[in-house]
Amino acid sequence: MEYNTTRNHLTMREYGRHVQRMIEHVQTIEEPERRQRNAHAVIELMGFLNPHLKNVEDFRHKLWDHLFLIADFKLDVKSPYPIPTRETLKARPEPLPYPKRHPKFSHLGKNLEVIINKALAEENPEKRLGFANAIAYYMKLAYNNWHKEIVHDDAIQSELTGITQGQLTFTNTPYVKAYRMQPEGRDNRGNYGKRGNGGGKFQQRGSGGGGRRDNRDSRGGGGFKKKRY
Repeated sequence: MEYNTTRNHLTMREYGRHVQRMIEHVQTIEEPERRQRNAHAVIELMGFLNPHLKNVEDFRHKLWDHLFLIADFKLDVKSPYPIPTRETLKARPEPLPYPKRHPKFSHLGKNLEVIINKALAEENPEKRLGFANAIAYYMKLAYNNWHKEIVHDDAIQSELTGITQGQLTFTNTPYVKAYRMQPEGRDNRGNYGKRGNGGGKFQQRGSGGGGRRDNRDSRGGGGFKKKRY
């Protein structure tokens, strides 16, 4: 019996040991045309074993890269794509520069500051007013999300005036509802349901209000009905 400890290293586990052995056999074929045909057959098998790669852009290009990777870049066949090398596949990507943002108003965020700068640079008065209304609406919505009390429009206008040095003024007086959880059993009007009075959701049982008697016999004084055998 052959154990995995005595076998060579499995390069890509998602394709399995048999695909790697097929690629190793293709490397031993001396005839170029036959080796090329067998390489195409292995590519088709690799695509059949991994159908999820079909949703990936240029999935056949990825299959050919995997073929050369499993063959340790020693397979002499023609590829419809640029043949990869060990250095290109194992090269580390360049680190992305981390965006350094220092918002002036941290409680509103950097994106709102960008929108305010666009609004200040806008020359069209209608678009400028639209920017101001949208900014004020967002400021009030953000305030209601983080505070329990409702903020007034005067407070929003004073803060917007301080941010823009009085250059933006909104006119739609946006109002954002503050949704709060109602107590259990309470409706939107603030009324609680009453039992047995006809106005609530529940009714007393056996009081003539159309309630169910739960299999009780009315002739037996409210007791359970006895079965006769």
